[in-house]
Amino acid sequence: MLDVTSENLTVEYELIREKETLTALWNMSVKIPAGEFLVVVGPSGCGKTTFINAVVGLIKPSDGRVLCGGQEVTGPGNDRAMVFQDYALMPWRTIKKNVEFGLELQGRLNANTTQNVDYYINLVGLWGFEENLPHELSGGMRQRVGLARALATDPKVLTMDEPFGALDAMTREVMQAEFEKILSKTKQTVIFITHSIDEAITMGDRIVVMTAGPGRIKAVLDVDIPRPRWEADVRNHARYLELRREIWEMLKSEQQAQMERESKQG
Repeated sequence: MLDVTSENLTVEYELIREKETLTALWNMSVKIPAGEFLVVVGPSGCGKTTFINAVVGLIKPSDGRVLCGGQEVTGPGNDRAMVFQDYALMPWRTIKKNVEFGLELQGRLNANTTQNVDYYINLVGLWGFEENLPHELSGGMRQRVGLARALATDPKVLTMDEPFGALDAMTREVMQAEFEKILSKTKQTVIFITHSIDEAITMGDRIVVMTAGPGRIKAVLDVDIPRPRWEADVRNHARYLELRREIWEMLKSEQQAQMERESKQG
């Protein structure tokens, strides 16, 4: 586990065709202790994905910086990994070969690879499917492959960009419970993006609520509800209802402000 710190992070993109600069994130500062499960919610276009791309090292800040374990992030590293919404699996490779791929990219295939890969395939509940191809699995199972691939590289920080967004409601709830169980064993620091308020409360230790673009932190909320939270009656918990109402009102106000700005620009 490693802590992650964002210090006055600003990310801007040059829009060549429009001949203007788009500010995706503005002066974002947050400290994520080692082992915390942080969820980020906000309106579409508020810079949520930009934030985790900066943490992983896929983009460079225009100003400010990101620290991982006290070291400034200057590019991708073996200590960080990402799980995508669209699975990002190679259809011609077996499940086992897909899980191996992260290690392969890092040049870490060795005599221990098979044992390591088998461990994570078993951990995510896919033992017996290791020789299948992705199209032979359900959406939830394919997402488990993506998680196993990330975990097999032994990252200290795991970023997850709406990993359940493509799943139906029932599968989504099942996967939330399964991921919480898995990550309670692997102990990574997690940064998780979602549009779902319920998912944020169910999964997170803390929730960062973002403003409409340019993305800034509007609030950081503690989810002080005992775990595990996958039981159906958790949604009747007084703190759950309080958090849901509070987050809903914040996101609603940001969405309205964004629509008003777009209306004036139009």
